[in-house]
Amino acid sequence: MIEGAVNARWEAVVDLRIQGSDGRAEEIEAVVDTGYQGFLALPAAVVAELDLPFAHFGQAILADDTVVDFAVHHATVPWDSQPRDIQVDVAGSTPLTGMLLLEGYRLIIDVDVGGRVVIQATP
Repeated sequence: MIEGAVNARWEAVVDLRIQGSDGRAEEIEAVVDTGYQGFLALPAAVVAELDLPFAHFGQAILADDTVVDFAVHHATVPWDSQPRDIQVDVAGSTPLTGMLLLEGYRLIIDVDVGGRVVIQATP
């Protein structure tokens, strides 16, 4: 089970530990974004700091129909007490937890500032 809280900006957030291929790791706070279909989006500075290995380029269509290209890297995150190899999209300034990372899990949010965020495996 992964737990977090609703912050003062009314975002459901969880703390994640991102690990690069050389063993360096960083703790981040990631917003749970059910509109984001990837695993995890990180700012370029975090990806560079961890020296995450490059995988390929991806493409996305934004809400205004703009097409953007972005780099995709590999990382490992402890997820529900197990190491999980994921793809990290380099995008934006706020780390985002996406639906692919949540696949097979239930998301429960007590929607109030300081409310509990729970991500647990589905039965």
